Amino acid sequence: QVQVVESGGGLVRPGGSLNVSCTVSGTIFSINAMAWYREAPGKERELVARITSGGSTDSADSVKGRFTISRDYGGRTVYLEMNNLKPEDTAVYYCSVDGAYTNFRSFNVWGQGTQVTVSS
Repeated sequence: QVQVVESGGGLVRPGGSLNVSCTVSGTIFSINAMAWYREAPGKERELVARITSGGSTDSADSVKGRFTISRDYGGRTVYLEMNNLKPEDTAVYYCSVDGAYTNFRSFNVWGQGTQVTVSS
């Protein structure tokens, strides 16, 4: 069974920085992409940034130049470095993983979410 666990998050002042990470465990054949989404109160969940197995990345316009997504060498941990945080970045941040089991069936698994609050 695949599990996705996020860590990091917390409270930070506007202009500050925060890092969150996400680690995948379990028996899998491959990871195709890992992504960070966020959901603010009263708003729909939105894509923040995504990284593929080949290392290609994309991110929402609202975070370009401020957030950086990266992964470890083993490909099982993805990081989101968040700089120059704004109050509108306040949300629950979720990690999403797309991959395949050893029987080649695809999966999409989400973490439980981690709260990021930007406030003075």
